[in-house]
Amino acid sequence: MRIADLAKGERARISSIEAISPELDAKLREIGFCEGDEVELVARGPFGGQPLAVRLNRRIIAIRGEEASAIIVDLTGE
Repeated sequence: MRIADLAKGERARISSIEAISPELDAKLREIGFCEGDEVELVARGPFGGQPLAVRLNRRIIAIRGEEASAIIVDLTGE
């Protein structure tokens, strides 16, 4: 499952990052996305559901669909 597949309010743990380019991988890691971190989908934007607002390490981060699709997660069951 990917962050882009989460429903609003769902929490998950990052299992891997599968970016289509090394640049995107580096960007996501610089923002703070890392394997083992917990994320929560806070909101979806009004235009095609983008951008996505994601809570990561007590911060809200807006990411595009391409970025959200690169982050593989497992539901935490909370």
